[in-house]
Amino acid sequence: MEITQYHAYLVNLDPIIGHEIEKTRPCLVISPNEMNRHLKTVIIAPMTTISHPYPSRVALRFAGKDAWIVLDQIRTVDKGRLIKTLGKLDAKHIGKVKDILREMLVD
Repeated sequence: MEITQYHAYLVNLDPIIGHEIEKTRPCLVISPNEMNRHLKTVIIAPMTTISHPYPSRVALRFAGKDAWIVLDQIRTVDKGRLIKTLGKLDAKHIGKVKDILREMLVD
């Protein structure tokens, strides 16, 4: 499976520890395509339908449901955890993800 930045995939996140988001769920790949082509891991941000407004979360409508991209729970996972492709984020939400990541991670 070709893994592409800003595409959502169904990802098995178990096992987890503590307050990490669990189970098999949609996740957004945020690692750059160059990394996705050459490494055996990808950086993802889990998505959920149960959340609340928070500065590190992006609200959107995905697969017919209200959802959130949870950027405060980004993690690196083995590509073997990705089950299938679910779709691509639109340009508006990609911009929001980039803005939040810049605010969170860049001085």
